[in-house]
Amino acid sequence: DTSRQTKNLNKLLIRILLHLQVEFSTIMYRQLISNSWKACLLFVCVFFSGITVKADDSLYSPNKKIGVSWDNPAKGLRVIYKKGDVPISVVQLENIGLQLQRASGDEFNYVSSSAVTSIREDYTMITGKRRHCTNEGTQQVFHFKNAQNVSLDLELRVYDDGIAFRYVFPRLTKEMCVTDETTAFAFQKGITRWTQKLNQAYEDFYLKNKGRVQGYAAAQWGFPALFEVAGSVFTLISEANVAKGNCGSWLNNAANESTYKVEMAEPTKASGRWCSPWRVAIIGSLADVLESTLVTDVSEPCRLSDVSWIKPGVVSWIYWAYNHGSRDYQIIKKYIDFAADFHLPYMLIDAEWDEMGNGGNVEDALAYAKQKKVAPLLWYNSSTAWCAFGPLYRLNKPETRQKEFAWLESMGVKGIKVDFFSQDSISTMNYFVDILEDAAKYHLMVNFHGAPIPRGWQRTYPHMMSVEGVYGAEWYNNKETLTDSAAWHNCTLPFTRNVVGPMDYTPCTFTDSQHPHITSNGHELALLVAFESALQHLADRPEGYHAQPAEVRSFISSLPTVWDDTKLLNGYPSSYVVLARKSGDCWYIAGLNGTNEKKSLAVDLSFIQGPVKEITLYADGEERNQFDIQMLSGLKKAIHEVDCLPRGGFVMKVQMKN
Repeated sequence: DTSRQTKNLNKLLIRILLHLQVEFSTIMYRQLISNSWKACLLFVCVFFSGITVKADDSLYSPNKKIGVSWDNPAKGLRVIYKKGDVPISVVQLENIGLQLQRASGDEFNYVSSSAVTSIREDYTMITGKRRHCTNEGTQQVFHFKNAQNVSLDLELRVYDDGIAFRYVFPRLTKEMCVTDETTAFAFQKGITRWTQKLNQAYEDFYLKNKGRVQGYAAAQWGFPALFEVAGSVFTLISEANVAKGNCGSWLNNAANESTYKVEMAEPTKASGRWCSPWRVAIIGSLADVLESTLVTDVSEPCRLSDVSWIKPGVVSWIYWAYNHGSRDYQIIKKYIDFAADFHLPYMLIDAEWDEMGNGGNVEDALAYAKQKKVAPLLWYNSSTAWCAFGPLYRLNKPETRQKEFAWLESMGVKGIKVDFFSQDSISTMNYFVDILEDAAKYHLMVNFHGAPIPRGWQRTYPHMMSVEGVYGAEWYNNKETLTDSAAWHNCTLPFTRNVVGPMDYTPCTFTDSQHPHITSNGHELALLVAFESALQHLADRPEGYHAQPAEVRSFISSLPTVWDDTKLLNGYPSSYVVLARKSGDCWYIAGLNGTNEKKSLAVDLSFIQGPVKEITLYADGEERNQFDIQMLSGLKKAIHEVDCLPRGGFVMKVQMKN
């Protein structure tokens, strides 16, 4: 009886699927019920012939778009992204494990894995891409042991926008030395990538390449690194939550142009319960990458009980136009006056303030700032690397650091900028945390300059307002290189460096420093929105801002530096970007043209919910140093085209009705 055979085969198939714990959709099941027994038999044969892993050897994101599968976790993990109904291979994680300092018995063998658990957490950020963040994913833990009976866990999380994993020694009975991490990210050959040559300050270009850069044999790349794994599918690799006692790391593809091994800065001692930093791969569209908060999602929650004193804002900054200006009391007064005139909350007194003269010293400058109702910030040398400028050696020891911080608080100083750090060593990471913890005791905000990239500390220590770690506008002081490269470089940073945390680029220069800039004034103004930094330092001299139209001056005076939300509207690395940030009842939309040709950038306003009161467009004028300012309150269509000059840009401010 054909009907009876069909029913029996269906029952048998269902029992097999349940036994393998394979998720089987209702649509497919109904299709099997309606088919003949021959079709069912054919499906069973194909199904079994295609099995390479058991069904429980996979872990999926909550929305099922990202999956990680494995045959043996010790040998590798496969990461798949589902674009529509098409599964795309993103990356293969190879050589899972750590290297210990032993003659033999290092190899960790897979033992077992935990049950799958769900992660759900809501948290609030003071700074960053959005205030309210949701940390939602699935987690599984893999247990390993080596011949010395040392247990090692691999914690794997899969989110809707990527994956994260780290290594954990649950309980070490004696101290171990982790000499290396063997993990490698293996990509398909020939894909496009944007990677930055490793250097101490993380200050270089994110070069568009296929895996090799001519003349760079070291093949060491700093985090983050961006890969276009398929058409319109990207992954960005970085790390997060570097705790005290851990070093930072980077990527090395010297052995194979498409395989990027994690390379630790130095051996690390592990004892008790020890955790490595999280390795993070943000996966999806460019919007998924740019808007992701995965770096802070996996970082430790805020450790401060009181955050009411943390006040982000715009800062007037003296260094760009006057390299040694902080030695001159009269120039300092000029920048304090500029901050007061533009209603900026802060003014940064930069390097060499301990040598200030020409009518006053630093105490006089602090008093003048107080008189003008401008809060001062002060620069310090970390005194761990290049020690050319003072003040020196005031922060290195706990007792001198806390004495200095107490003095700053008593003088009304609201924050510090600490400069010239060594690379990703353990001592540098410990120093960052020590400064942050002590600064919080004296209500001082912190900006790290000449420093490696942020790694999620902006969540744990929300008074960490910004980090340089970027080839920024100060390079107009140093070389002519930025002049011709700034436009495409600025269109790469939102998809790379600024994804992982605040970026002190020191943007928006209308005049020239030692080397000229050839980006338009519209491009420069747009950088204030395109680049996220809780302390946004205005790099130009006061005359450069005073010379702008009244509408531009008003825009700068009212500029927010914290955002309720961030959205990518359009763009492609090195070419152009259009992104939107929300503050209260306003959307600020920045557009950057990274090409040397005129370009029309589309702004799709359909994402905005609710009635619009007015729209102000600050666009390029006919000449590079001119603005074309328009009121678009009568705009009816959702998509608006904005014409940009070569290396041009614009800002659109959308005011919502209350």
